[in-house]
Amino acid sequence: MTGKLFIVGTGPGNPAQMTPEAQDAIAVAAEFFGYGPYLDRLHLRADQRRIASDNREELDRAQAALARASQGVDVCVVSGGDPGIFAMAAAVCEAIDKGPAEWRQVDLIITPGVTAMLAVAARIGAPLGHDFCAMSLSDNLKPWGVITKRLRLAAEAGLVIALYNPISKARPWQLGKAFEVLRAVLPGSVPVIFGRAAGRPDERIAVIPLGEADPDRADMATCVIIGSLETRIVARDGKPDLVYTPRSFTGDSR
Repeated sequence: MTGKLFIVGTGPGNPAQMTPEAQDAIAVAAEFFGYGPYLDRLHLRADQRRIASDNREELDRAQAALARASQGVDVCVVSGGDPGIFAMAAAVCEAIDKGPAEWRQVDLIITPGVTAMLAVAARIGAPLGHDFCAMSLSDNLKPWGVITKRLRLAAEAGLVIALYNPISKARPWQLGKAFEVLRAVLPGSVPVIFGRAAGRPDERIAVIPLGEADPDRADMATCVIIGSLETRIVARDGKPDLVYTPRSFTGDSR
């Protein structure tokens, strides 16, 4: 008899933004696999065990969790945000596909969560109120040329773009190059949101025109949202908000 394997997202980090379904899964599981800072967000009981690993060890983490679940242990794989968006759900599914037959018998339960772009968008207005897409700037699983092509085509299509994994110590240059690609398509007045730790005490959110956007504002934990020609900044109560105005907007920030 196999155990259950729950894949949960902690949300953006504010405990109130973790779903009740994820909390129920955490209450049931006996062992927890995840990146250390994500596991630190959980309030585990003395009888629950945590197995922390580096953020770049997704496949190894998934394999270890599946091995324990196949032995009859109820385990939980922990991600930030939503586990299905650039997170652990894909790694676990990949491990099942490539792993031994008994891993296919594990009772796999993936719980949806609040992802970073939703938390950042909620803090600034409604930048995702019309068509949008999400991309990762990490080229670990796809060539950089594919990323730049998708960026250009998404901008040409008028999509708002949410960027995950915009920059890291190993990839300090890619967000700047991404802005260069977007500036060739979009006017410099298009707003860019830099959002980090949305909803937490250390929250940092800034709205900068694309023409002035500096990649140094971002780190690996930042979600960057780039507007389209149909996204504008509106002053309300002295604060800038982003709203979607499909018919009246002409492309100028105001």
